[in-house]
Amino acid sequence: MRLKGKKVVLLAENNYEDMELWVPYFRLKEEGAEVTFVGTGSSQSYTSKHGYPVQVNKEAKEIDMSKYDGVVIPGGYAPDLMRRYPEMVRIVKDAHQKGKVIAAICHAGWMLASAGIVKGKKVTGFFAIKDDLVNAGANYVDEEVVRDGNLITSRKPDDLPAFCREIINALAK
Repeated sequence: MRLKGKKVVLLAENNYEDMELWVPYFRLKEEGAEVTFVGTGSSQSYTSKHGYPVQVNKEAKEIDMSKYDGVVIPGGYAPDLMRRYPEMVRIVKDAHQKGKVIAAICHAGWMLASAGIVKGKKVTGFFAIKDDLVNAGANYVDEEVVRDGNLITSRKPDDLPAFCREIINALAK
């Protein structure tokens, strides 16, 4: 229970990649973290790429990142929907400004680019968004997990063990 007392926001929107939301959720819970599902506000429930629903606990507008230790952003196509909501982008910006852990996997790099927090940072993500990350000023590398300060990124579901391990290590400090 290395994360007892830690509070983490896990962002949700339609078309999230199932494993990239649920695996971090269960690993964080297993380590004792309190995880809050946060949605854009367009619904109380969002459906994954494969039809699995997630019920959110709060809307983005309700989140004060000073009360949380980190934010996890799953991939799939959800990040393209998330970044259309200024309050979702604000969560990521606030987390960055406050030095909180920010973890993004697969297409979640879109949220990092929209929040303007990747310039000069070493990151990874799904290969199809490499150009978006580079154009936002990131130093893109093809590795299973990359940590640059408080920013943790991974490429795809196969990287989830390393991604979750790095999130837990970062939050445990």
